[in-house]
Amino acid sequence: MGAFSTTLGRPASLSVRWRPRRGRDATETSAPGGREGELERWLAPVLAALGREAQRRWAPVYLKGLLLPGERKSVEPLAARVAPGDTEQPHHFIGGSPWATEPLEAVLAREADRLVGGPDAALVVDDTALPKQGRHSVGVARQYCGALGERANCQVLVSLTLARAEVPAAVAVGLRLFLPEGWTDDPERCARAGVPEEHRRALAKTEIALEEIDRVLAAGVRFGRVVTDAGYGISAAFRQGLSARGLVWAAGIPKVQNVYPPGVGLLWPAARTGRPRKHPVPSMAPLAAEAALAGAEWRRVSWRRGTKGPLAAEFAALRVRPAEGEQLRDGRRLPGDEAWLVGEHRASGERKYHLSNLPADAPLEDLAALIKARWVCEQAHQQLKEELGLDHFEGRSWRGLHHHALLCRLAFAFLQHLRLRERGEKRRRATRAATSADAARGAPPHPGRADPRAPALPALPAALRLPPPALNVPE
Repeated sequence: MGAFSTTLGRPASLSVRWRPRRGRDATETSAPGGREGELERWLAPVLAALGREAQRRWAPVYLKGLLLPGERKSVEPLAARVAPGDTEQPHHFIGGSPWATEPLEAVLAREADRLVGGPDAALVVDDTALPKQGRHSVGVARQYCGALGERANCQVLVSLTLARAEVPAAVAVGLRLFLPEGWTDDPERCARAGVPEEHRRALAKTEIALEEIDRVLAAGVRFGRVVTDAGYGISAAFRQGLSARGLVWAAGIPKVQNVYPPGVGLLWPAARTGRPRKHPVPSMAPLAAEAALAGAEWRRVSWRRGTKGPLAAEFAALRVRPAEGEQLRDGRRLPGDEAWLVGEHRASGERKYHLSNLPADAPLEDLAALIKARWVCEQAHQQLKEELGLDHFEGRSWRGLHHHALLCRLAFAFLQHLRLRERGEKRRRATRAATSADAARGAPPHPGRADPRAPALPALPAALRLPPPALNVPE
């Protein structure tokens, strides 16, 4: 546990005595410059981005409260653990102090890019729901709640997660609240919850996602592809927005999404009324995605090795032109740009459909790997909630919710920093041991050889006593 004391409302010590591991790591944990000071070193650029001394003083306290064990990580029980006798200051730091999130978002973006960014990284667009009671918490409404699998009273946050499959690791680079119409149509309600004027617009989740993508791009976050589920992929405007930004993407779609064959033509038949036509007519009728793939060749493809062996499903792909252009009088839409239509038959019997603008010569394995990159964000959401208390916040204001969510993401990024560092150390030790063994046998060394049995997601450091929850990754 962490040891804190307060004097006159101020934390006297910002050091945390992590419970050491047994054996070799116990020495590393307790040694000067070991893990005890790692958080403070990692936090240096975060604290530099905060404008006031009080904010720089309380940010580490709150972060350590999120990192340390505890049943509830709402402000009051968190403060009771890390700043006993002074719960008012953490309350004010989270909900009352008007510190801007943008500078810390920029620091988080740089750290995420350092950890997992690059041309082979994927940006996963999704949302996560926080069940709530009452109607006064900002953004709360009866809407679909993924955490419960049904419509319920909840808040919904649009999420961007940067992930790299071969590490694999993820960092949540964006969490922004979606405001339903019941909020955007009620300025007084927004004002009571402290919603900034610029965020009171009625925006769809897909529009918020595009704004957040622009923000992380401007911050210099590097990623090669974007992947999302049908909740966002159903929007042609969203997919077109990704293409307009020069991004490669894969997006889930409903099975009823209409598509045309790539060879569809546009005809200009004579108008019945004698007036010239404003729009051409497709030379073929569109088909639903499910029907278009009914006669396709399905092939079993493995996209990743899990703890129980290769994860695989049956996939099929066709080049199509989605029906997402201008709407005609008969209700049909004109064909859009050519793309891949991909079907997925899971071992459970579930069937999913996707569109992707990967190049026409992309192999089926690449399409499958991109589509399945989504799973990392589900694990990140689960750990943010269950381990770091993302859904424990009990305040009602826009400012408090986004302050809490940002600090949860910073805590998660710090844990990923520790995970990846420890994984690198294990690989280096394994390489040295293999090199020594090869040298003893007279065999040539194999520098950089990694342990093929490395887990899909390394466990959180035992010193923090926050093991990742078990996940059922869909196959």
